[in-house]
Amino acid sequence: MKKIRIGSGAGYAGDRIEPAVELMEKGNLDYIIFECLAERTIAIGQMDKLKDPKKGYNQLLEYRMGKILPILSKNKINVITNMGAANPVEAARVTAKLASEANITGLKIAYVTGDDISENISDYYNNDVLELGSKLSKIKEKIISANVYMGCEGIVEALENGADIVITGRVSDPALTIGPLCYEFGWNADKNIYEMGQATLAGHLLECGGQATGGYFADPGYKEVPCLERLGFPIVEIGEDGEFFVTKVPDAGGLVTEDTLKEQTIYEIHNPESYLTPDVIADFSKVKFKEIDKDIVKASNASSHGRPDTYKVSIGYKDCYIGEGEISYGGSNAIERAKLAAEIIEKRLKIIGCEFNELKIEYIGFNSLYGDKISSGFASSCFPEIRLRVAARTRDQRNANQIGNEVEALYTNGPAGGGGATKKTSNIVSICSIFVPRSAVNVKVNYLEV
Repeated sequence: MKKIRIGSGAGYAGDRIEPAVELMEKGNLDYIIFECLAERTIAIGQMDKLKDPKKGYNQLLEYRMGKILPILSKNKINVITNMGAANPVEAARVTAKLASEANITGLKIAYVTGDDISENISDYYNNDVLELGSKLSKIKEKIISANVYMGCEGIVEALENGADIVITGRVSDPALTIGPLCYEFGWNADKNIYEMGQATLAGHLLECGGQATGGYFADPGYKEVPCLERLGFPIVEIGEDGEFFVTKVPDAGGLVTEDTLKEQTIYEIHNPESYLTPDVIADFSKVKFKEIDKDIVKASNASSHGRPDTYKVSIGYKDCYIGEGEISYGGSNAIERAKLAAEIIEKRLKIIGCEFNELKIEYIGFNSLYGDKISSGFASSCFPEIRLRVAARTRDQRNANQIGNEVEALYTNGPAGGGGATKKTSNIVSICSIFVPRSAVNVKVNYLEV
């Protein structure tokens, strides 16, 4: 029976490169995926592209490609990645240039477009926004990006035409894995109910890199994970019947167990019985994991319910500014001095007429994660050091700047012992979502050859 091996090369935009290199050198891979797009990443890429039309792709693209191009050429490993972000066209050109400069020839680089529907976004102003409880028209003046979560169609087409590297923009995370599986085994959502469910599960287990091999699982004294400093990334070996196991390079750090995979399976899943992706509506509710050897776990019983009628669109928009400042207090009575500092800031903001929509005051190390639900049970003397953080959402940069300025002024204006003050102002890009019909997207695949 035909089997293929797919490795995870990245789980987010700024991930390490060493695990990917290790997999490509020692993992006996057919494919490696680099999943590098979070919800806001592509909107930030669009802002980069507005400043420079040749930017907008993943900021580590050159670094990563410089490391892996020689290995993929030598070991004949196909690379599938969404590092194209807001500019897959330029990402492909940069990759081709890097290959040429390294004297690597015989490569076919595909780039997949069609996810960016910003030019036609006005057609959908009357659509409901999931997160805001309003029509999209309410924020139409603030929109900076509109990218559809595409499926695997473009990836499959690229592989059918002999691409060695496939660079996409916004596709769903599992699509990076589903694409090569549909290409290799001829699966589709209508005929392969079980196999497509398994393919989606495989993609979901690979998409976050080291989370499946114990990175997010580790909790010292409770859930021990060895050699996290050399954490390896997961490999899926899958057959044409849809059965697969998850493993890693034997001498890499981390571990693959039933529990590490269970945690990753439920990560970011809104409904295990009906997990919507552009390729298939997956059903993970009956998934089973069985450890068959050290760091080798079989995954089975995923299924699917056909393909959804709509695509999800990630809308990036200019939301607000956030001004913030931090300062530390140490020694006896640290928490009380930090609380006095917070009172001073609140009064100062009123005195200077600072306008904000929301103000947050927290004591890092005391209540910044859980509010007063846990901290209220402790005596103030238990905290030998406290870091005060004050942050506010504002409509403009001027008011945001005032937040950090007032925190910094505590240095000399009291209370006693403040140190390590920092301040910053951020222009916030937020994300919301709408659904559009599948007809809204025109997937296109183009090629460069080196």
